[in-house]
Amino acid sequence: MVRVSGLASGMDIDQIVSDLMKAERMPIDKMKKQKQTLEWQRDDYRSMNLLLSDFNNLAFNMTLQSSYSSKTVSSADETKVKAAATSSAASASYTLSNVTMATAAQSISANSIASSIDPTKSLWSQRDSMGTGVWTKKTIDQAAIALSADTSTVKLAKGSLSEGNTLQSISVTTGGVTNSYSVRIGTEAGTVDPNEVFINADTGEMTFGTTLTSGSTIEAFSYQQNVLNFSITTYDSNGKATGDNKDGSISFEFDGSTSLNTVLTQISNSKAGISAFFDEGTNKVVMTRKDTGNLSSADSADGSNMVFLGGFLTGFLQLAGKAKGTDAKFTLNGLETTRKSNTFTTGGVTYTLQNNFTGDVRVNVSNDTQKVFDTIKDFVTKYNELIEKINGKITEERDRNYQPLTDEEREKLTDKQAEQWDDKAKSGLLKGDSILSSGLNQMRSNWYASVSGVSGAFSQLTDIGISTSANYSDRGKLVIEGDGTKLKEAIEKDPQSVMDLFMKSGSTTSEKGIVRRLRDTITQTVSKVEQRAGRSTWTSEQFLLGRNLKSVNSQITSFESRLTQVEDRYYRQFTAMEKAIQNANAQSAQLSQYFS
Repeated sequence: MVRVSGLASGMDIDQIVSDLMKAERMPIDKMKKQKQTLEWQRDDYRSMNLLLSDFNNLAFNMTLQSSYSSKTVSSADETKVKAAATSSAASASYTLSNVTMATAAQSISANSIASSIDPTKSLWSQRDSMGTGVWTKKTIDQAAIALSADTSTVKLAKGSLSEGNTLQSISVTTGGVTNSYSVRIGTEAGTVDPNEVFINADTGEMTFGTTLTSGSTIEAFSYQQNVLNFSITTYDSNGKATGDNKDGSISFEFDGSTSLNTVLTQISNSKAGISAFFDEGTNKVVMTRKDTGNLSSADSADGSNMVFLGGFLTGFLQLAGKAKGTDAKFTLNGLETTRKSNTFTTGGVTYTLQNNFTGDVRVNVSNDTQKVFDTIKDFVTKYNELIEKINGKITEERDRNYQPLTDEEREKLTDKQAEQWDDKAKSGLLKGDSILSSGLNQMRSNWYASVSGVSGAFSQLTDIGISTSANYSDRGKLVIEGDGTKLKEAIEKDPQSVMDLFMKSGSTTSEKGIVRRLRDTITQTVSKVEQRAGRSTWTSEQFLLGRNLKSVNSQITSFESRLTQVEDRYYRQFTAMEKAIQNANAQSAQLSQYFS
């Protein structure tokens, strides 16, 4: 639409329409303020639900036995025995004596394996120091190799090979023509004839006497490789072999390019459960089971925990073919017994043996009163913080002099002023809320009502030294009487009764412990708040404020459409006026010409 703006009348039509529309917009500004208030109220409700849910999670920990049955353990001599206890351990004293610690099966090279061995270099390059019966030959099928560039050197896929090889020649096809190269195997290439290929036995690198062009194919062939083959058998605590082979062993195979350190590392990382290393000071190899105890086959005649098979292990490394560990032996409160590990648990107490000894070491287990006291004290503190925040919201006064700002009003204020205005406008949105007020009242009742059917003498909160603050302004906050002496005495005297008071289960509210009642109340309150304010993942139709917001949004949309129509009507009327004035002016000018 073409709008004429005061050309004939000299009036500021845009300003006049803008002023007229301010009056027209007053209802929609009111709707937008209502929308903002609903959104703030929704967010306030959700913040209260977040506080309640966080406290409910904390309350769940207070329904666990471990919160009330913490134990403290002391050992008369921690250089000999260390101990720890779970909440299920009985408060008692235990005596350990005649302790022989468990040992792990271990095998060490009987003598220096080689005076000049280098654990970082390939084993095949040091074969002269390894003796006989160590290497075995394995046939390797080398796949065809397609060359992507001109070259005279190509490496075998599997590395080194044996010098006494049956490989006589290698064929290379170039442009449809196949040439045969005779094979020479060794460690020094020297001069390579044009029709010859030299293969380094240590590295598996092939050197041709001529340059092979890109696109050539080294045809597939087979060759013999020197490898190390051996097996190790170990057992778990149930006497079952740990390997995947049919006999329970674990097989190992390495080509000659492998170093001793690599072999030992792979053994250490295998399922055998062995720690293996080479000591360069003595030139000996040490293999030790990672687990202690007599871990042998159930039907083993000699109780061997590690069995080594293969010339590499028993010949070159000079390890004994079998090795055995021993179980820990000790006397606990007069009972002679054994364990496979030096760390074991019995009666909820975990003992860790540190040394062999023959005398007595006493271990005392008692209730950790201070830890239980701190747990209850922290829970009471968190509850007080919760009700303080909720009380603050439902007693906060509503300042009706401050309504949400419109965009136009906000533009006239600084950021700081707008922030301060918003703080006042948000105040008191949950003032006197019935859901939160009812929830607080029910939680107070949960604390003070007696718990029926407790196992001991404590059935009320006041019995253990927790009561309500005498200050009315605290609005139901709890206080631990005095310095907590009465609560500590209750925990020390009858920890079971204290635990029942807080976490006892029951089919009725009166039979339930305080914490279980609180959790029921919180769950109900959170559910009611959600029906009013929803969750962030809910749609508007699923909660009351969401439906209200949807209704307001619909009204705003309809009213904005109406405002557009009203504004267009004003401009049409002023445009008609401008045209009328223009026509009048034209007629006046024409009459003036006649009379002149």
